[in-house]
Amino acid sequence: MQFLRKRLARFPFLESQIKSLYWSLQGIPQVSCSAITKELICECVGKQNPTILEIGCNDGGHTLWFLKMFENPKIYCFEPDPRPIARFKTKFGQRPNVKLFEMALCDRNGEITFYQSDGHKAEAMLESWDLSGSIRQPKEHLTANPWVTFEQSITVESATLDTWCNEHGIEDIDFIWMDVQGAEIDVFRGGKNAFCKTRFVYTEYSNKELYKGQHTLKQLLRQLRHFEVLIRYSNDMLLRNKKFAFAPNKALQGMLSNSHR
Repeated sequence: MQFLRKRLARFPFLESQIKSLYWSLQGIPQVSCSAITKELICECVGKQNPTILEIGCNDGGHTLWFLKMFENPKIYCFEPDPRPIARFKTKFGQRPNVKLFEMALCDRNGEITFYQSDGHKAEAMLESWDLSGSIRQPKEHLTANPWVTFEQSITVESATLDTWCNEHGIEDIDFIWMDVQGAEIDVFRGGKNAFCKTRFVYTEYSNKELYKGQHTLKQLLRQLRHFEVLIRYSNDMLLRNKKFAFAPNKALQGMLSNSHR
């Protein structure tokens, strides 16, 4: 197997084709575009006053996206890194329908170590790169993106999603946007009840161990057996809770049909 991997690494296009075939045989569709569109999110959510959880919101770039997308959403944002938190507060101020929680959602209540990312990327327009921090230690990320550094770690507040939902009386969740840099399994484990009442989840995944102990796509799906992959992108996937009825429009039906070919 190691010999085959080394051979395929010399031909990235062939490797990509084989991976695509493998996931197609598993019944997991993939589309060619790199990320989900606002049109698809609106089609999935199907209402103008959704409850949205943004887990790993950084400074609220996607929060603004959701505010433009829906007339009256309730958006609950989670971010443990104080650097983007400061920008988030400056950007949003006090909005009744946007709540920021300065914590890491994971599989335990209390405190946890957070590994802050740093580095510089000109097109990012940031003084320092704080988009790759995680509660899991970096591993292959250090070689895949050597310009990103992880020289500092801090202790942050942590909670499980189930605990947070119970404390805030959250009964139904329309859409979860997750960007937790390798800690997906930790959020899933701490939110078993919450995910049961969640209609759609959009999350990153990686089949490389970018962070220590990071779970692969296949391992993550074992944790959420009542969900199905609606669409798989290159590094993200859109999941649908099979407990809830969903009738996609013709445009989405066509996209799903093409992704299976």
